[in-house]
Amino acid sequence: MELGLVGLGKMGGNMRERIRQAGHTVVGYAREADVADVHSLRELVDSLAAPRVVWLMIPAGAPTQSTIDELADLLAPGDVVVDGGNSRWTDDARHAEQLGAKGIGFVDCGVSGGVWGIQNGYALMYGGDAEHVAKVQPIFDALKPEGDFGSVHAGKVGAGHFAKMVHNGIEYAMMQAFAEGWELLEAADEVTDVREVFRSWQEGTVIRSWLLDLAVRALDDDEHLAQLRGYAADSGEGRWTVEAAIDNAVPLPTITASLFARFTSRQEDSPQMKMVAALRNQFGGHAVESSK
Repeated sequence: MELGLVGLGKMGGNMRERIRQAGHTVVGYAREADVADVHSLRELVDSLAAPRVVWLMIPAGAPTQSTIDELADLLAPGDVVVDGGNSRWTDDARHAEQLGAKGIGFVDCGVSGGVWGIQNGYALMYGGDAEHVAKVQPIFDALKPEGDFGSVHAGKVGAGHFAKMVHNGIEYAMMQAFAEGWELLEAADEVTDVREVFRSWQEGTVIRSWLLDLAVRALDDDEHLAQLRGYAADSGEGRWTVEAAIDNAVPLPTITASLFARFTSRQEDSPQMKMVAALRNQFGGHAVESSK
């Protein structure tokens, strides 16, 4: 099938390649002309046969809203827009209503996989009406990992981004646990090879995981993470997860603590945040700050 893809950054660019490898046609648009296939949203829409599917991989908030505003005037009834960025789930109902007034479908899709997704596949959590999801299904199938898992129609509009938000909240807590354990091992006189302790956990332990593998990879690159500043940003999903927990009266002490731990890195060079920063860079290509 044909797909219009808006946003060709670290995630979007790799997704375009994986979808093409599956035999589909992807027309990509981005502000960076050197990576774009077309140079305007109008050109992108005009290049696709109806019914069209246009997938957004752009920053949440104003960039997504302005793009949806423009697409609402360019697309036709029967077309579908997929928001695959990290939009807040509360924006999805508004976007679905705005597009639905013109007969255009809307699907929200949480995407996980980072810079490794092009080879491993992307975990997909999507929300929306079944008829709209069906129009995008071949693309979901192309992006997901091989096998029976890694893709789910999570529910109605907003469910995909809500599920991805909770996923990222859990991710915060898991990274924080590894970071705290690493700092304690580094501080203890009894342990003389922290990197190899982490490596030993990769087989046979109950905490073996892809995040642990990435921690070992980061330590192989920089054994004591001396080249990193102990600063880790929060991209929004952790805050939204905690806010949703308050709204639903669900206790999230671990995820909440991991979010507040990120804030400590704004104030000092936190050893734990060196590990969190290293892990974010390993799985998502997120920027790190040098200690120099």
